[in-house]
Amino acid sequence: MFGSKKIEKKIGRIETVIGHESVITGTVATKGSLKIDGLINGGIEQADAVIVGDTGKIIGDITAQTVIISGEVEGNIHSYISIELMEDGKIIGNIKTSQISINEGAFFEGNVTMEKAAALPKNETDD
Repeated sequence: MFGSKKIEKKIGRIETVIGHESVITGTVATKGSLKIDGLINGGIEQADAVIVGDTGKIIGDITAQTVIISGEVEGNIHSYISIELMEDGKIIGNIKTSQISINEGAFFEGNVTMEKAAALPKNETDD
């Protein structure tokens, strides 16, 4: 659906990729960018960017700066900057963000709450 050069232009370098045959159960916490082509049955916290590829699926909540979805998310999304739902993407859950783009052909079931752009809150242990 979208090439890595287009993604890198939007969010920078992708630091972690979860392959299409991978399954992770539990919550993933990362400070960098994360691309999911497999399944996460849990959620994602603290990410700079989350990209759900065509074959990717997340069952759980996402908290990140930027979220781009071409696969499927069943859970709530809190994006401090923006969410982009691509034409084959699917979200079942509520969204909280400052900017949203839903492409024609995408599926969204839930509510959207708009808020001012803000950075992810820092953990008290962060330097």
